[in-house]
Amino acid sequence: MPKLHAQQSYSGKASRYCNGSDETGPSSAFLYTCNGEKLSCQAFLIFKSQPPYDSITTISNLTSADPVELAYINNISLSTILPPYKEVIVPVNCSCSGQYYQANTSYIIPTMQDTYNSIANDTYQALSTCNSLMKENSASSLHAGLVLQVPLRCACPTSNQTLNGTKFLLTYVVDRADSIYNISKRFNASTRSVAYANGFDLGNTIIFPFTTILVPLSTEPSSSETIIHFPPPPYSALITPINLINTSRKRFSVWIGIGIGIGISLMVLGFFLLMAFLHDHKKKTREAARKSELGGKKWELPKDFLVSIDPSLKVYAFEDIEAATENFSHKNKMGGSVYYGVLNGELLAIKEMSKDVDKEVGLLKRINHFNLISLRGACEHSGVFYLVYEFMENGSLKEWLQKKSCQKLQIWNYRIQIALDVANGLLYLHNFITPAYVHKDICSDNVLLDGDLRAKIANFSLARSAEREESRKSSMWSSVGTKCYMAPEYMDYGLVTPMMDIYAFGVVLLELITGKEAVFMQDEKEVLLSEAILTIMKGENALAELDRLIDPSLKGHFSIDLARRMMKLSIDCLAEEPESRLSMAEVVSYLLRIQLDAQRSEEHFSS
Repeated sequence: MPKLHAQQSYSGKASRYCNGSDETGPSSAFLYTCNGEKLSCQAFLIFKSQPPYDSITTISNLTSADPVELAYINNISLSTILPPYKEVIVPVNCSCSGQYYQANTSYIIPTMQDTYNSIANDTYQALSTCNSLMKENSASSLHAGLVLQVPLRCACPTSNQTLNGTKFLLTYVVDRADSIYNISKRFNASTRSVAYANGFDLGNTIIFPFTTILVPLSTEPSSSETIIHFPPPPYSALITPINLINTSRKRFSVWIGIGIGIGISLMVLGFFLLMAFLHDHKKKTREAARKSELGGKKWELPKDFLVSIDPSLKVYAFEDIEAATENFSHKNKMGGSVYYGVLNGELLAIKEMSKDVDKEVGLLKRINHFNLISLRGACEHSGVFYLVYEFMENGSLKEWLQKKSCQKLQIWNYRIQIALDVANGLLYLHNFITPAYVHKDICSDNVLLDGDLRAKIANFSLARSAEREESRKSSMWSSVGTKCYMAPEYMDYGLVTPMMDIYAFGVVLLELITGKEAVFMQDEKEVLLSEAILTIMKGENALAELDRLIDPSLKGHFSIDLARRMMKLSIDCLAEEPESRLSMAEVVSYLLRIQLDAQRSEEHFSS
């Protein structure tokens, strides 16, 4: 399918910036080009509700959509208050204006802090663009009360699309966890038609968060196709049963009762005083032992130290941490210095640390990605820090791969999705925050799995900016991280670049394919999995040897061709020279193709 006949060209990240030009012709960094069969048509947008735009009235005012139509198509009443991040279908009249399609609305600037960029990407959630706003409005500086004309991204079907049954085009803002496949499936569109609509090559469909794609529809979209993105965690209150005393039973003499009551009270008071003394003594002993174990000293920190790192950080009292972990009970220990516990009705993971955490907390509060672990809060007590994270039900990838009886372990698609999740997390870390960061300790211990076996990267204690120069090995340098995942250039020279994460990802990929640990025993010797694979590659019967290494737990529930492609991908990540390795964008693209082919293979097999 040649790109020449595509509905539009995908804008990529260009639509998020303000430096585009269309002097030589229409640019996808502005809006969608007028190349449809009609100059005007009914179109649809997807908007995610968020205060103050969380009702029919406020969303219709923002987009100039008819409130009655808006309520009807979303199957809600005019008075409904929507939950945060709930997708809302917005029907608009899309018309050709000059060289671009657009749905017109207006916006009154509420504060002097607003910019063209923030209005396009934050207020309108990338449904408009900074370039088109600047072109539509003559004002070079913005101020509160100014009325802006806002063109929204929409398009009308081409004649080819109409012949193929497309009646409407929906403008969809890509979310972090999205892929062409899941967007197509959710809106009942073929991946081929979505690829055509956006000028994609199906073999290379990288899409970026906060950019828009067009989804061809044969019928109007339905509220049943919408979802809530990143819903708040469910709240489950802890209920303590209380036994009520029936006061209507037999009564004893008032004076006898008072006398007995006073006696019992004195005994109870004495007992609790004794228990409090013993508990305090035990607590001090335990804290001293734990500090000794952590090797930490008592630091004299300024008051509100954690708040000074990030004012928005939830700061827990130490007593809450103690209660949640049942006084750091061994049965609440998940491994190392990580405990689980319930805080405010939510099950969370609590990591105890003896070192300064300001850099790690600062990074974790800046990143926001589905495939990176979420920091919920922190606590500091006597120089010891406790970081509170979302709880991951299935533990680490390393632990999961060792559960040979787990039925989902035998499903190839789960492993592909886990690999893609880790790759997407690294792609975000390397490319979508400024400055870019290197994790430095990617390994199967630091990949955690939630209840749906979606993967998130954890443990950012070694992460550092990729912009810092550290290319030469100093006399004080020593490698820090998980040895069997370390790239050669880091081991030899201390060179820290995103390429070291890609090397480590290659080892994790091998673990997913083979089911073996990064270091395993063979002939009573420790063998590095990466070295074993690279050695096999140099042999005469490399292909047969590699096939034998595929995890037997899969029991034939996979395509040998796809497994070989995954193996080749991991080897390409393990190239000795950093410049010979794939970029993480290339890794994601390659994995998306493998995932798409695996899903097609499964659909063909099931039919």
